[in-house]
Amino acid sequence: MRSFKTELDGVMLLTPKIYEDFRGTNHESYNEAEYEKVTNTKFIVDSISTSRKHVLRGIHGDYRTTKLISCLYGEIYFVVINMNRESSQYLHWQDFTLTERNKHQVLVPPGFGNGHLVMSDNAVFSYKLDQYYDRDSQFTVKWDDDIHNIWWPVGNPILSLRDS
Repeated sequence: MRSFKTELDGVMLLTPKIYEDFRGTNHESYNEAEYEKVTNTKFIVDSISTSRKHVLRGIHGDYRTTKLISCLYGEIYFVVINMNRESSQYLHWQDFTLTERNKHQVLVPPGFGNGHLVMSDNAVFSYKLDQYYDRDSQFTVKWDDDIHNIWWPVGNPILSLRDS
């Protein structure tokens, strides 16, 4: 696995080694020993969501959970925003394209929100958590809030009540 720093302090882009031949590809999506060396995090929950084209989920986060995000199928436009008021990068955001082909993963530390928009007909979004999910401790950032000024490739996404 290779790891790269991003524009946001604490957020990492991870890329597993991909083995490819005439039959297809093979890669380790997670290896506890390898990931603990790089992230110093032990994940305890795996969650998967499926969505159709132009569904936008998020932006959600909390101040205690580290997440490891990937796209198992399809393509997603993924956004991470720093919501830590003590940080010099407060309200800074960065976007990533995660696909089943590039196998990129994004490590999202506590204090950051994240959201994703499905760009393919369907997508499977995977996230590992180092804490048990607690909706009551989460914050939600409005996806099109003028304060955050996040660019999205679709102007009228499909949203849940929580995200609208």
